Amino acid sequence: MSGGAQATAMLALEVALLSDRGGRKYNEDACGHWHSERQLCCVLADGAGGHGGGDIAARLVVSDLIGRFAQQPSAGGAELTALLRATNRALIAQRVPGTPREDMHSTAVCLVIDFVAQDAHWAHAGDSRMYWFRGGRLLERTSDHSVVQALVDAGAITEAQVRRHPQRSELRSALGVADEALELSAGAGRVQPGDVFMLCTDGLWEYVEDGELERTLAASESPAAWLRQLETLV
Repeated sequence: MSGGAQATAMLALEVALLSDRGGRKYNEDACGHWHSERQLCCVLADGAGGHGGGDIAARLVVSDLIGRFAQQPSAGGAELTALLRATNRALIAQRVPGTPREDMHSTAVCLVIDFVAQDAHWAHAGDSRMYWFRGGRLLERTSDHSVVQALVDAGAITEAQVRRHPQRSELRSALGVADEALELSAGAGRVQPGDVFMLCTDGLWEYVEDGELERTLAASESPAAWLRQLETLV
């Protein structure tokens, strides 16, 4: 469901992971991380495809992207989006007509933290999100590639209406579309001691508003305790 990383003064990181299939027969979420002495790479994916295809897609995206990053670590958003595009092509290549793999798609969000440079960069496709907190307050989050986010950007609906909108699950882009149609977004920033990052799917953010994320973060003693508290809210 989500993953978090908390930075201390020396950028020593604590990572916590939590995944729950909810009411689905298959858990279509997957997450994982890789690290070297210099960098931490965290990846989260939420698959779609039906009849088990979604969970295959999510696992494939996580393993493929982490594998590519380990071989060629990125130093910025442009390099990370290139790795995501390569993973997109790998996902499409794994489709098998007449099987659960026939129409695999997946969201993806990837966060990289550099311990030495003390910075972070990220890239994503779809409506899985990265949240960045500083001093217990939300500093930044990714913007979804979805129909409802486009409506928010156009001023047609408010941010508060997103979670209940009938089109909230409709994506404008995700891994599994043709490369020329794939929309990716990237960002970067300087990390400070005490910063907290969270990667999550709509299985969390659709039910927990930003203010509640801040409240529960402030009341939690560790990243793992925070995720356990969030689990009770969905």
